[in-house]
Amino acid sequence: AWQGLEPNDFGVDEFLRFCRILRAEPYLVVNSGLGEAESAAQEVQYVNGPADSPMGRLRARNGHPEPYGARFWAIGNEMYGRWQLGHMPVEEYVKKHNRFAEAMRAEDPRIKLVGVGAVGSWDEAMLRGCADHMDLISEHFYCGERAGLYRHMRQIPDNIRRIVQAHRRYRREIPQLQGKDIRIVMDEWNYWYGPHVFGELGTRYFLKDALGIAAGLHEYARQSDMVFMANYAQTVNVIGCIKTSKLHAAFETTGLALELYRRRFGTLPAKTEVSGLIDAQAAWTADRKRLTLGLVNPSLSSVRVPLEIRGARLGGAGVKWTLTGPDPKAFNDPDRPARVVVNEAPAPKLDKPIELPPCSVMLLSLEARPVQGGE
Repeated sequence: AWQGLEPNDFGVDEFLRFCRILRAEPYLVVNSGLGEAESAAQEVQYVNGPADSPMGRLRARNGHPEPYGARFWAIGNEMYGRWQLGHMPVEEYVKKHNRFAEAMRAEDPRIKLVGVGAVGSWDEAMLRGCADHMDLISEHFYCGERAGLYRHMRQIPDNIRRIVQAHRRYRREIPQLQGKDIRIVMDEWNYWYGPHVFGELGTRYFLKDALGIAAGLHEYARQSDMVFMANYAQTVNVIGCIKTSKLHAAFETTGLALELYRRRFGTLPAKTEVSGLIDAQAAWTADRKRLTLGLVNPSLSSVRVPLEIRGARLGGAGVKWTLTGPDPKAFNDPDRPARVVVNEAPAPKLDKPIELPPCSVMLLSLEARPVQGGE
């Protein structure tokens, strides 16, 4: 599938150790195309089973007697696509998914199972036929290049909203979903266009793509009642947020946006109203001691944005981070000085409009506390 031999030297144990080094939650996918339910159940037993089980003994011999306890398991990947080995009509796949789910849950009833989703007839068949055999459902989307900075940026949040709105409709219309909370795992989303500068599918990303990723993170915050998990795809070189050369590695523009929001943006979305071209979203930090606000300016002119904060009382000084570059097509290359950067500075006072540079992402972090009566 990837135009080369895959020796599988980096296997299950290596992957799970890697996740622990990163302090990341592992998310495994079993082969429901050419694979069978028995093999999937054996993999669950290998990862999560006791050391005296057949596959647990094998795991112990491989150096890890204790079960890994991996919670999230996807059954298949994009099985709606004819490009997938083992693709079949959805009517047949529903039955196969259910066989997998029963076999895997028999090995570990605590695991969370993610079914293959795709908005439209595939989703409807999966949700009608597998609602008792999945906990979550995956969705994927990729965006190409659009003329106009605003239209290019809007693709990411608009696609997130499109998929979420479809699932809100499914909850109203599909009887099998009554009383269930099968939320979305958006486990592939990104831009995907342009020549492969960094090897197979190694597309380059530009400042304008970072704007779309930031706006997408805003949309995930707005839709967080329906989106359980969202996983930018991919990590290194292959449509990745990190690009490498023989000697160096560097964050792509999209990687800068992801890092900025991961480190600085809050985790409790706050109601945000905005007008005009600007995309904005606020969120509290988990301790509710700071209010963060992300702002995206998808235009070639600086914009002055007046802010009004309700439901919070601001405290001392704040901080602002600005992600920008010389033009929308600016990019970073691992072998050259960065052209797209994140600058940190004290946050301006909010008694006058905030000035957003052209083609930029700004994130404010403000000392604040909620006031009685709301956020």
